[in-house]
Amino acid sequence: MEVHFAPDVESRLRQVAQANGKDAEQLVKDTVARMLERHAHFIAGVNKGIAQADRGELLDHDDVVSRITRLQEPCDSSGGQPKPPANT
Repeated sequence: MEVHFAPDVESRLRQVAQANGKDAEQLVKDTVARMLERHAHFIAGVNKGIAQADRGELLDHDDVVSRITRLQEPCDSSGGQPKPPANT
């Protein structure tokens, strides 16, 4: 597969790759692989939510707001991940 970028984008990719000790091709491969993993994780989460909703397992508005607020809190000290919701 070949992908062509505009010259300015290619230049920025090279700069970012160099700053991270990689070549531009490896940076693109790594980035696309992470994007695909995140996409699969997102789709799995959506499907899980749909299945829960189909079973009637719904949250009220206040619970949703509380969970979103917790996700926006500073990360914990175990590696930079957001604190998990209390009831999941």
